[in-house]
Amino acid sequence: MKAEDPNHRPTISDVAAIAGVSRATVSRVVNGGHWVAPETEAKVEAAIEQTGYSANRHARSLASGRSNSVALVLVESEHSLFADPVFEPILRGVAHNLAEHDLVMGLMLAGADKDRTRLESYITTGHFDGVVLVSPHTSSAGLIQRLAKSHVPTVICGAPMGYGGKISYVSADDRDGARQAVRYLQQRGCQAIATVAGPGDLPGGRDRLDGYRDVVGSAYDAALVVEVARFAREDGRTAAAELLDRGVSFDGLFAASDLLAAGVMDEFERRGVLVPDDVAVVGFDDSPVALETRPPLTTMAQPFDRIAREMIRVLLASIDGDASMTVTLPTTLVRRGSA
Repeated sequence: MKAEDPNHRPTISDVAAIAGVSRATVSRVVNGGHWVAPETEAKVEAAIEQTGYSANRHARSLASGRSNSVALVLVESEHSLFADPVFEPILRGVAHNLAEHDLVMGLMLAGADKDRTRLESYITTGHFDGVVLVSPHTSSAGLIQRLAKSHVPTVICGAPMGYGGKISYVSADDRDGARQAVRYLQQRGCQAIATVAGPGDLPGGRDRLDGYRDVVGSAYDAALVVEVARFAREDGRTAAAELLDRGVSFDGLFAASDLLAAGVMDEFERRGVLVPDDVAVVGFDDSPVALETRPPLTTMAQPFDRIAREMIRVLLASIDGDASMTVTLPTTLVRRGSA
């Protein structure tokens, strides 16, 4: 039974006494059960349950040399964290997968140079066992380079430019997803397909534009392309207005994110352009925004849950000393009313 004194916190000695083993044996069970016979481990586990003992995380951290925590670094502003629906499933998935391994997540924003410099100093001095880096702009290349040189186990969400084989990353196949989207528009009869391309300093922006160009090939027309600085709804509105004001004819449009596609559809509605009758629209992400547009948005779904799970798997392997690795996951077309 649990200790009768309500102010008494069960100790490792209490567990050892009830299980009839040494404190060292209890410690081995608490830290993974190495070199402990199954029947002995079962006795210790029963005693832990009986006493309500909880291992001292700080003491275990000191013994192992690990903090039992991971930094999730978002290379964006605080505004982007709450405005872009893509970040929520990534953050939720990372936190959930870390919790399954009894690890704590620390969220850190690094939208400005001064933030990245401060975080680099904090991260590389042992406060975290590893780093998950999300939204790796080209402006964060210095931070990525310093993390790699300092040998802090790191995994990046998205393929960082110039670091192939040098640092681990997990990514959706952005380029192939864009190819699928544009081919689908062609298959439904679209003759002239425009695109609103994302930021060129982000892997998603760069690779999705490349995928679009792969499919249109020699028919590529710069007048049908607008590149924006952010994956933001207002940028989609502005891009759609620019395309329409150019006077170029198009009957299909691929937007590099659902937010951009939603902004495009806002402007189309304002201008009297019917979706999908006049222009069929396909987005990218399959975020909640895709269900809020009218009509609902056809889009390329990123496997956010699997991305988060793979990032933690790769990071834990890196913490254990494995070499860097890369994982690229497929996207899937989700058909709705916009195309």
